[in-house]
Amino acid sequence: MLRLLNIEIHKLKNSRASIVLIITYFALLTSIALIAAIKFDIGPIQFHLAEQGIFNFPYIWHFNTFIAAFFKLFLLLVIVSMMANEYSNKTLKQNLIDGLSKKEFILSKFYTVVLFALISTVFVFIVSIVLGMIYSDYNEISIIFSDLEYLVAFFVKLMGFFSFGLFLGMLIKRSAFAVGAMLIWFFAETIGYNILKWNVFKGTDIADNIFQFAPLKAMWNLIDEPFSRLNAVRTLANQIGEDISAEHGVELYEILIVLGWTFIFIYGSYYLLKVRDL
Repeated sequence: MLRLLNIEIHKLKNSRASIVLIITYFALLTSIALIAAIKFDIGPIQFHLAEQGIFNFPYIWHFNTFIAAFFKLFLLLVIVSMMANEYSNKTLKQNLIDGLSKKEFILSKFYTVVLFALISTVFVFIVSIVLGMIYSDYNEISIIFSDLEYLVAFFVKLMGFFSFGLFLGMLIKRSAFAVGAMLIWFFAETIGYNILKWNVFKGTDIADNIFQFAPLKAMWNLIDEPFSRLNAVRTLANQIGEDISAEHGVELYEILIVLGWTFIFIYGSYYLLKVRDL
């Protein structure tokens, strides 16, 4: 495994664009801390986000993983270009000539996906611990380390998303078109879901039950929006007669669905490589 990872890391070191994207991604993850500085001071209305409990343990695990997941597009570009460059730079064929099997080639890419997801998860964990220690009203050990399942969900979400990008990069061979295909898939899922939800099966959960198995919707479902858990939001909702007491949490079956898609994407990448004329 380490040998295969070293091969991919060496390739990434020689890609200036990938290095810039990786640095930008982790800089954006760090920028979550800047949310603490956001203040609204409009006449009698004073609103400080950090004082609303967004960095309280254990809520911070939910909030930070939800926000951090939006930045994953930067690493997706690295994954897709990493695959596309294998074709444009002829390194794929050279690796196979040098003795790397097709299975090892795909595993090297998958190990890189896992590494990116793992480092991202550890990074979010560190940022969250630091912010929580500074701003949280609750610092008991039992409270700090509860709800860590959101980090597991974050890791699985990134691994599934990057595996999808890897598959599209292998399928299309061009990074720009592969990212475009991801966007088209996203819009197709979104439009299909909304048509079923609000037109065909209006007033039922049938659309949700169907689309929970769609890849991007399954990844989205891993970490629900955290804002309805805030007391300020619930108070405002009660004042206008809305009930937002939805359940939050990480479900095992949702993790298994995304892991299933991850396997399909990785095996699909291997199958394409095995049958394709290089």
